Amino acid sequence: MPTLLIVDLLAEREAFGERGVEEIIKYFPNHEILLWAPHVKNPLEYSFGVRIDEPSEYDVVVITGSRRNVSMWEPWMDQVAKLIKECDVPLYGICFGHQIICKVLGGDVVRAEKKTERMVDVNYNDGRVVNQLFTHQDHVIDSGEMEVIATSEYCDIVACVHPTREIKTVQFHPEAVLSVLDYSVECGDMNEEERRGFGEGIQDLDFSESFFG
Repeated sequence: MPTLLIVDLLAEREAFGERGVEEIIKYFPNHEILLWAPHVKNPLEYSFGVRIDEPSEYDVVVITGSRRNVSMWEPWMDQVAKLIKECDVPLYGICFGHQIICKVLGGDVVRAEKKTERMVDVNYNDGRVVNQLFTHQDHVIDSGEMEVIATSEYCDIVACVHPTREIKTVQFHPEAVLSVLDYSVECGDMNEEERRGFGEGIQDLDFSESFFG
């Protein structure tokens, strides 16, 4: 059975953590799910997957978003950087994952003055314009080895692919579907005012369309 490694960097949160990961893994049927959360000592126990202390063998890797910031580097991020450098299987990055992959592969990430929590129009190089959910404060300003395939009015580097390795990244959160947003209020991950900032919260691209489309 193939193995999916989730670098689970929101493992302390019920909605964007567990429910978000649950949304991701449904696109990898028949995979064993490994959950690695190097940023916390006591991650939440999910109803699925196996928690591991250190990754070894895997067939696919997804690096999730995080409440931490690439622009404020922490020691545990060195472990994720090592994984990115050595990874020879398909690798996908969401938000923080997008940022740290670009950073590790020669790019640059900076801190913006204000946090962005809203729906944003994304312009792909192929002419598509899609509305996606953003919640972050760091911005990739140099993608390094990664090629930029989408941009937006307020964030120049929104989606990237690697020219020779099977790596794809997006700054937005395609896994934050409507049910995840609504549950985030129910469980206390977000308050009502924060939830209203995303409006209807219906994205044009889901996880599969963002990375496999």
